[in-house]
Amino acid sequence: MPIPAGSTSGQHRHAVADSGRSANHAGHRHEQGHGHSHQPTTLRSLLVVLGVTSVVFVGEIIAGIFSGSLALLADAAHMLFDSAGLILALCAMFIGRKHPSGQATFGYRRVEVLAAALNAAAVFVVTIWIAMSAIARIGSQPEIETGWMLIVAIIGLVANVTSALVLVRRQHESLNLRGAYLHVLSDAVGSVAVIIAGVIIRTTGWMYADTIASVIIALLIIPRSWQLLTQSVGVLLEQAPKHSDPEAVRAALAAIPGVTAVHDLHIWSTDGTNSIVTAHLVVDTAAASNARCTVLDQAHDVVCAMGAGHTTFQLEPAGHVSHEFEIHR
Repeated sequence: MPIPAGSTSGQHRHAVADSGRSANHAGHRHEQGHGHSHQPTTLRSLLVVLGVTSVVFVGEIIAGIFSGSLALLADAAHMLFDSAGLILALCAMFIGRKHPSGQATFGYRRVEVLAAALNAAAVFVVTIWIAMSAIARIGSQPEIETGWMLIVAIIGLVANVTSALVLVRRQHESLNLRGAYLHVLSDAVGSVAVIIAGVIIRTTGWMYADTIASVIIALLIIPRSWQLLTQSVGVLLEQAPKHSDPEAVRAALAAIPGVTAVHDLHIWSTDGTNSIVTAHLVVDTAAASNARCTVLDQAHDVVCAMGAGHTTFQLEPAGHVSHEFEIHR
């Protein structure tokens, strides 16, 4: 029973076709580009944001000590983690540019996902600390010098908004960049809260505004950092991307003429952006003997139309599944 573009396994022949950047099976090609033309610009953007964040961090530390503002010191601590997070994002991006090797066959793009997870976890922990410190201060509010507090907070807001504008168009390129954007966006929110607290304290003398500002910063940041953390961990666990529908993919493949069953379907992503789909397709005798591999063509086209960036399919005759390990059934 000849199956084109195939490899033999014992007496059961099956076809394996891979379609990624360039798949060529049985005389036909599918081009699926994954360009990285934006990387030089993205690297420059991260470097600019890192420089701005580092300068603001130093200013907030000095002003926080002199003014006595917990909200300002909390925001400075957040800026410190932001600087570390941006350095981590830069390192991950440099490593992620390395080409695949014999050992790292998928390349190093997942390093960026790991960086995003670490960044999100750091922001989450620091934000919890901000909230706990603010609550602990209730009942013992010290005097706060609002002059320093307001000046540095306004400078920080301008810097953070500038950084956010630099990254806003890049945030959807990878989870790593989304993590960097989360850092600067949360900083901007923190600066706004500090400014509002400073104005209230300066005009009314109500010191609890500083505590409330700290809690508001925490409440605004925690959900976003948790969302990024769970999404990054999901990629590391090779879960199906949230935008994909495995059952819809299975149904679409099963509806292809000549396909009698679909099993061992896997959908995952190495970087949180591009989806990879692999599946075993059981085909009838007519499809198996089709020299043009129309089943492979249709399978590739159907799945890529549903958002996949890379596909690999194995064609099997009926009964071959009994020769596979249990994990593949």
